[in-house]
Amino acid sequence: MKKLPIGISTFKEIIKGNYYYADKTAYIKQLSDEGKYYFISRPRRFGKSLFADTLKEAFLCSKELFKGLYLEDNWDWTRKYPVVLLSFGGGVIRDREDLDVKINFLLNKSADEYGIKFKFDSNREMFTELIENLNKKYKKPVVVIVDEYDKPILDNITDKKISYEI
Repeated sequence: MKKLPIGISTFKEIIKGNYYYADKTAYIKQLSDEGKYYFISRPRRFGKSLFADTLKEAFLCSKELFKGLYLEDNWDWTRKYPVVLLSFGGGVIRDREDLDVKINFLLNKSADEYGIKFKFDSNREMFTELIENLNKKYKKPVVVIVDEYDKPILDNITDKKISYEI
């Protein structure tokens, strides 16, 4: 019997762990075919992080995870893309310095995954350098997914001084 995936937002864990999964992969195909940039806004606990992780796995061509799902027969599994997933979930961002540390950590984590070395040390230049180097290395567009973008704001929404700084 399948289990309910309460609190799990990793597609691979849901599939490999034999949890129930409502197949939303047709939306991934639609988004891929019809546009370029998307901002997906839904209420909290609505599956945005799971969808972001599922997007990542699709663009990384993790075909074995999509067995029996819409994308299994409706996706070009030969076109693997470099994916940068920046998630601001987890932990508390107390101020601008914490936010900069988190961004730096996420950029370095992505760079390490792809064997990219940075020449610059500011987040802005590192982000640009990461995208440009991935594009050059793989000769494909880079898929950038930002999840929990609002978490630093929500962590500080009641602190008037910090809210304006972030």
